[in-house]
Amino acid sequence: MQLSCCNINNNKQKKMDLKDILMNLPEVKRPAEKKLAFSVKLKWTLTILVAFFILANIPLFGLSNNALQQFEYLAMILGTKFSSIISLGIGPIVMSSIILQLLVGSKLINLDLRSTDGKKYFQGLQKMLAILFCVFESIVYVLMKGLEAIPGMELIVILQLFLGGLLVIFMDEVVSKYGFGSGTSLFIVGGVGWSLFTKAFSPLDQAGRLAWFSSSPVIGKIWTLINSVATANTIEAMAALAAIISTVVIFLVIVYAQGIKVEVPLSFGRLRGFGIRWPLNFFYTSVIPVILVSAMFANFQILARLAESWAGYPTFLGTFSGGTPVAGLVSWLSPPRLVEAIIRGSFQPELILHSLVYMILLMAGCMVFAVFWVKTSGTDAESQARNILASGLQIPGFRRDPRVLESILSRYIMPLTVMGGAAIGFLAASADLIGALIDGTAILLAVMIIYQLYNEIAQQHAFDMYPALKKVISSSK
Repeated sequence: MQLSCCNINNNKQKKMDLKDILMNLPEVKRPAEKKLAFSVKLKWTLTILVAFFILANIPLFGLSNNALQQFEYLAMILGTKFSSIISLGIGPIVMSSIILQLLVGSKLINLDLRSTDGKKYFQGLQKMLAILFCVFESIVYVLMKGLEAIPGMELIVILQLFLGGLLVIFMDEVVSKYGFGSGTSLFIVGGVGWSLFTKAFSPLDQAGRLAWFSSSPVIGKIWTLINSVATANTIEAMAALAAIISTVVIFLVIVYAQGIKVEVPLSFGRLRGFGIRWPLNFFYTSVIPVILVSAMFANFQILARLAESWAGYPTFLGTFSGGTPVAGLVSWLSPPRLVEAIIRGSFQPELILHSLVYMILLMAGCMVFAVFWVKTSGTDAESQARNILASGLQIPGFRRDPRVLESILSRYIMPLTVMGGAAIGFLAASADLIGALIDGTAILLAVMIIYQLYNEIAQQHAFDMYPALKKVISSSK
């Protein structure tokens, strides 16, 4: 009996030790001010963005071969540059978020995310998982020869990758607490913006030489279009023009879809005659589902490539040709370029089935992660009802009862979550299939992130220009 009691006490001590570790992990200290000024947030956001580009151009010391250099589109989604010190990118952060959402959403881990301790415990657990993924991915990248080290330098390369992963985690924290948006979103935008500018206007060829002084094709599609028209190369001109037009169309469609929303009328309980309209965007979970699904697909493709490189022969996960999956499970996670195939005369009926499977997988993944995100991020109907009532707001004509407000919000939030997740998955898949200057999913992510950042910056600027507006909003809380 005494032994049992000792075992119980030891188990409790272990649980307490784990909780203490999670609650006291190294973190970026929160600002002393409750609301940071616009100039301060802008300064920190730009500083971290510049630091990201600097780190992306610091090569790994002791690297012998970079087998991942052909996965440029995956590097954009993961917010990284392979062979640099931050080769892991946002992969560890996103993977830890995916696993935790699945565990919490399925109730395998029971956490009260409405309490302060529950949120802090969740954040600590996510950071711990991200650090463990930094260790795991660093070892896998090197030992499976994705980033092959010089013999005898394996440990040094692994250590550099791990430290780079930690830097990304803490830079993400700095942006979340001191800047606009989040670091993961900022790194994706930075990588996508740089790649888009290069693919549109770069006068260099793949070897980095000026294309006018070599026989290799130019990278920039603008120059390709001009040269093709000048030399009467119809096929190349049509392919370049289709890529440019597709990119513009994707931008316009995404910007238009961002403006679709449902407005719920709310009134101030203390101030009669005053009210606001609370917008519920059609993309209720914003860009989060696409980031999670795209990062999951990207990690799976990298794992398949590493497995093939390590084994020395194709595996059931997939076979690659020049960085493009051509067979196996991973090929279904890579979209075919239908428009380009039609222009170049390489269209096959199998591409239709491939396109449908890819679109269904992306849409299903976005819907699942959209629901999990709403459940774990405190944006479900119950949490929103409680926040609205705590702010002194209510729906006109209804009692100030959280259950009543929750039932009304449930009519909008969950349908918007599911439909918005499916729609954003459809847009991402369509953008990939049409074929743009860069990966369609990357363009979708960049446009939605920039739109979200613009709204946040505009709101912050309005508060700084009109301090009375902030007082009116805070007086209702």
